[in-house]
Amino acid sequence: MYLSKKNILLIFIFIAFVSVNGQNNLPNRNVNQKEEKFIEDLLSKMTLAEKIGQLSQYVGRELLTGPESQTLTDSLIESGLIGSILNIAGTKQLREIQRKNIEKSRLKIPILFGFDVIHGYKTITPVPLAESCSWDLELIEKSAKMASIEASAAGIHWSFAPMVDVARDPRWGRVVEGAGEDTYLGSKIAEARVKGFQWNLWQPNSVLACAKHFAAYGAPQAGRDYAPVDISMSTLAEVYLPPFKACVDANVQTFMTAFNSLNGVPATASSFLFREILQDKWKFGGFTVSDWNAVKELIAHGVAEDDKSAAIIAFNAGVDMNMTDGLYNKYLEQAVKEKQIDTKMIDESVKRILQIKYRLGLFENPFRFFDEKREKKEIKKPEFIETARDIAKKSIVLLKNENKTLPISKKVKKIALIGPLANNKSELLGSWKARGEEEDVVSLYEGIKNKLGNKAEINYAQGCDFLSTNEDGFAQAIKLASENDIVIVAVGEKALMSGESRSRASLSLPGVQEKLVQELIATGKPVVVVLMNGRPLAIPKIDEKASVILETWFLGIQSGNAIADVLFGDYNPSAKLTMSFPRSEGQIPNYYNYKRSGRPGDMEKTSTTRHIDLPNANLYPFGYGLSYTEFAYSPMICPDYFDANGKLKVEVSVTNTGTYDGEEIVQLYVSDNVASMVRPVKELKGFKKVFIPKGETVKITFDVDSKELGFWDNQMNYIVEKGSFTIMIGKNSEDVQQKIVKLM
Repeated sequence: MYLSKKNILLIFIFIAFVSVNGQNNLPNRNVNQKEEKFIEDLLSKMTLAEKIGQLSQYVGRELLTGPESQTLTDSLIESGLIGSILNIAGTKQLREIQRKNIEKSRLKIPILFGFDVIHGYKTITPVPLAESCSWDLELIEKSAKMASIEASAAGIHWSFAPMVDVARDPRWGRVVEGAGEDTYLGSKIAEARVKGFQWNLWQPNSVLACAKHFAAYGAPQAGRDYAPVDISMSTLAEVYLPPFKACVDANVQTFMTAFNSLNGVPATASSFLFREILQDKWKFGGFTVSDWNAVKELIAHGVAEDDKSAAIIAFNAGVDMNMTDGLYNKYLEQAVKEKQIDTKMIDESVKRILQIKYRLGLFENPFRFFDEKREKKEIKKPEFIETARDIAKKSIVLLKNENKTLPISKKVKKIALIGPLANNKSELLGSWKARGEEEDVVSLYEGIKNKLGNKAEINYAQGCDFLSTNEDGFAQAIKLASENDIVIVAVGEKALMSGESRSRASLSLPGVQEKLVQELIATGKPVVVVLMNGRPLAIPKIDEKASVILETWFLGIQSGNAIADVLFGDYNPSAKLTMSFPRSEGQIPNYYNYKRSGRPGDMEKTSTTRHIDLPNANLYPFGYGLSYTEFAYSPMICPDYFDANGKLKVEVSVTNTGTYDGEEIVQLYVSDNVASMVRPVKELKGFKKVFIPKGETVKITFDVDSKELGFWDNQMNYIVEKGSFTIMIGKNSEDVQQKIVKLM
């Protein structure tokens, strides 16, 4: 039903929560009779304690990615009280644990092994935020597939990825793990990553994916990790849920809870999220797992009186598996006897977990993922290393390039390489580095050496440390800069300044790095500023003075080679930002698709939505990124009207008018001009990344589906209304041409 904005609003429920296409991809869609009988027979043999054991996950002692938690013991394994173990990897070690389980537990139910494989296992690729800036869905899927092959070769069944939280506050440290601020792009990337991890689902060269963190974890108050989230139901449905629904449609097998409370209810205690939305509306058939100690933390939230009540609340809310704190094993059996938990619900949760294990073939062969020969063969294969380099160079965003300083001529004779990240390896792995090792990383210094060989003299000085205020190294760095032809200064964050529990109140360069950059620029030499960081930074002073700024993020093991490919013109940068860069922390949150105000405006006007000391515009907007070439857009062509049951065809021709072959990310935005609820000023509704040789023109066509022009109200009903829409096409969210059309 399509509604006129002039009439009284009659709401219809267009539940994208339960799309027809999505139902064809449900994890439990074809439970065959053999599987059903096997699991029913096994359930009939299990004691209540053994069933609850399948709902309990424990952590290996060698890698803690959260607070100290319940100890993993042999007695738990022998008693059949462990369904899953996380953070242990390597076929030899995992085989021994599984052997002990199979030989000594009564029913010999295989253990499921999970690991945080976020952006590579051993072959570490760019952090997810960096990768998202490629806008290359095929490449992003390939990256996840590569990680899946390596992780499964190391005996891992299950990756705790992708993180699909929409994040609009760069102070939040976990922006590094996601796809940025936009829901549409984030949903596409979520789908690609699920397909990559599960590329050969149920086979021993693929892993299970886990959609996390459900839900709205990316919107914490003040950008502080774990902080409460209070948002309208329409914002929840419209902004934060769609990437998770995209994961369900992509056949994701598991979901993880979020640490935050949502509108007063901790996500781990939310039957609304896990029973009503995930199970009932979306018909998700896989299983859910809490985040680290999140069940026990219901006490700190203030919704559970003690450990026992925390376990009962979480399980009844729909959390199938309890990560690390051991509370299910301690208390659920007693809770069942006291009729605080229904045994049928226990059986349903256990069944979901057993189905996953059955489909992985673990009952037939508990050791099928443990092949040491395959582990040696697959880990860090040469083709994986090369792919990591390709992904890395396509994740680099050129923010500024005055006077065409880049690319640097390979005939350059003397280069000054300066900064705390210029000859660093360990930080370039970024947070969540899995089994990545510093020795495998190519530093920027090494990458430039590899590129130029002995043809140029490369002179290095650290200049300063990351956090120290000591400026003793400035003099050497400035002297070096004045004696060389060009200066490359690599500055940014340490890897663990972003990630979980790594929120920052200040987004400037830490320590005295900014002062170092300013003094190098003052030498008059051409200075290339290379940023390495896990979040957008506030760098207005550097932007004002520097002629070249290259955002390289944390690119993984091939960092140096990839950056050198861009610096010296062997690759023309094509990436574009998926998170806006603010001018100041005071603007935050300042995402591109903010909702309209009754008093729109900027600094020049009084009585408008503004700061009196700063423009509203971001320093670098969403979708922004430069190239070594130039692209010219023709006027777009589209009808003035389109049918409510059809699609709007939009065409634009893009010409490469520069001197380099290059890739352009053509972006389409839509604005609903008059609606029954306040709408964003624009929303991304399409994009295409195209390669255009110099001097050539490519015609781009978009088909805008009228069904995608709706919105969610505060009862979480989806509404599409007829009326006026503005169609926009351009290079980024600010640089667009536009045309008004009518949905009839």
